[in-house]
Parts: sequence; C-alpha cells; structure tokens
Amino acid sequence: MNIARKYLRGQFSSEEFRRSFLEEKTKLDLEYKLEELKKDIKSRKSRENLIKKIDSIEEYVMSA
Repeated sequence: MNIARKYLRGQFSSEEFRRSFLEEKTKLDLEYKLEELKKDIKSRKSRENLIKKIDSIEEYVMSA
C-alpha cells in the first residue's frame, strides 16, 4: 500500500495527471448524483426533494 501511495503522490506532481484525475472524479461524482436523482424520480419522491437534489447538482456543477 505504501508503494501505491508514493506512486500516486509522484503522479500528482504532474499537472496533466492532476487535471485528468480531477476531471474523471468530477464525471463520476456527477454520474452518481444523476443516478440518485433518477431513482428519486422513479420512486416518485416529493417535488421539494427533487428540487433540492437538482439544486445540489447545480451547485456542484458551478463549483467544479
């Protein structure tokens, strides 16, 4: 495990790697949030709950 951490730290010193890593993390986070929203829509959650989720996704996109 220590070798992997050392390797990852070394990779993060590369601007290109850091940017690619964060881009992929953002995509995965957004995909997860959208799947959660879909589940809530399918299960007919309240409008207020859905709007809160949408607002949360909007905030996340604006901050990324």
